[in-house]
Amino acid sequence: MTTGNPVKILLIEDNPDHAALVIKGLRSNNVANSLVHLEDGESALDYVLQRGRYADPSTSPRPDLILLDLRLPRVDGLEVLRILKSNEDTMRIPVVVLTTSDAELDVAKAYDYHANSYMVKPVSFEHFMELMKTLGCYWVVFNKCAE
Repeated sequence: MTTGNPVKILLIEDNPDHAALVIKGLRSNNVANSLVHLEDGESALDYVLQRGRYADPSTSPRPDLILLDLRLPRVDGLEVLRILKSNEDTMRIPVVVLTTSDAELDVAKAYDYHANSYMVKPVSFEHFMELMKTLGCYWVVFNKCAE
């Protein structure tokens, strides 16, 4: 992620209300220059690994940042994380787990699988919007990633 270039964010979230809040929060803070939203783990893996209908990198570019929910249909979020972080082509893409689960086991597993951050979605709208602002500032503006 380099400052001045559009940041490509992949949001993997099956709950449409949560997805709408994340998108609204990022866009209201001018963070989501380019955002792709997918609703299940299998599609997310296909997209990031550029296979199947997402095989063309010109129409399905690899994201600069992944926001990953844990409870996903088809392939669970922890499995998505494990696969992406064990693949040489995708292991350096920052993955932020953004979920409602604050279970210690989920947090531990996410970090075991090399999540870059683990954030629990706040219940209140105001706190959610503040989280999106903070997340955007850190991962898009301040954080330096390997190219």
